Amino acid sequence: MNDARVRLRYLSRTVGLLFPTTDGEPRPYSLLPHRTLPRRLAPRAWWHPGRRVLVPSGHDTIETYLGQALGAPVRVVLHVRPAVRANRKPILEAHTRDGLAAFVKIGDTARVRDLVTHEARTLAMLADTPLKTVVAPTVLHHGTWRGLSVLALSPLPVRRGPRALPVPGRLLVEAVTEIAHLPVPPGQDFSWHGDLSPWNIARAADGRLLVWDWERFGTGVPLGFDAVHHLFHRLLRRNDPATAARACLSQALPTLALFGLSSAEARLTVIRYLIALADRHAADGHAPLGPPERWLNPVVDFQELLS
Repeated sequence: MNDARVRLRYLSRTVGLLFPTTDGEPRPYSLLPHRTLPRRLAPRAWWHPGRRVLVPSGHDTIETYLGQALGAPVRVVLHVRPAVRANRKPILEAHTRDGLAAFVKIGDTARVRDLVTHEARTLAMLADTPLKTVVAPTVLHHGTWRGLSVLALSPLPVRRGPRALPVPGRLLVEAVTEIAHLPVPPGQDFSWHGDLSPWNIARAADGRLLVWDWERFGTGVPLGFDAVHHLFHRLLRRNDPATAARACLSQALPTLALFGLSSAEARLTVIRYLIALADRHAADGHAPLGPPERWLNPVVDFQELLS
């Protein structure tokens, strides 16, 4: 089944979940940029290409719920999600008359509800913590609607396309260090964001780092895990998982020396990170990188030969 068909099938289920009542007049939406490359379902404008998609309306939809929660009438844009992932969830943009008001995550499974609740708790902690380098969203609303967890977050001022500002290595190091030194329970190591991938960060106009998707935040890891995660997922953009894992290990020292780690400490940190990532995937019941024996075991075995 091709990607477009998978996305459209998931979208159909999501629309039924979020717009369950039909006592109102159906509203026209559009698949953008077009049906063969569906990425968003947005309220229809006169200039949108393709056929219109009719979405139910009524007294009890996600739009009416968010309108009450945010204190203004809302129209939503649905992000059309890709193939199955462990943390796949409906993602919405909530727009009021004044523009984009919130990004909204919907917890529609037990696992995703736990992640959404954890992110809300993490962001509440960050809101009470003075930060110099990192800028996180704020929680505008966290509640339950028709058995679904609903988390509305403030939009961050992200620049896209040619206007996007590059993230300097120095800024990333400062952000990783600041996150690592967030308050943690006594006896724990440094904390980490948990998914500091290139697509979850952006440089702000004031020089700070915008960081979103905090649902994997955790504690009890060595300093540098976030930096290794960022490196590994950059490498995955142009390499298969096994090659990316080997390259990640080979770049351990230049990546982690900036945090004061020796060569041996840096290589051990990379190995521990890769094992932790494989454990995460196993706990999620999902193997996006394939079986660990193909991409992880050769790297671990090679490291043991050097020890």
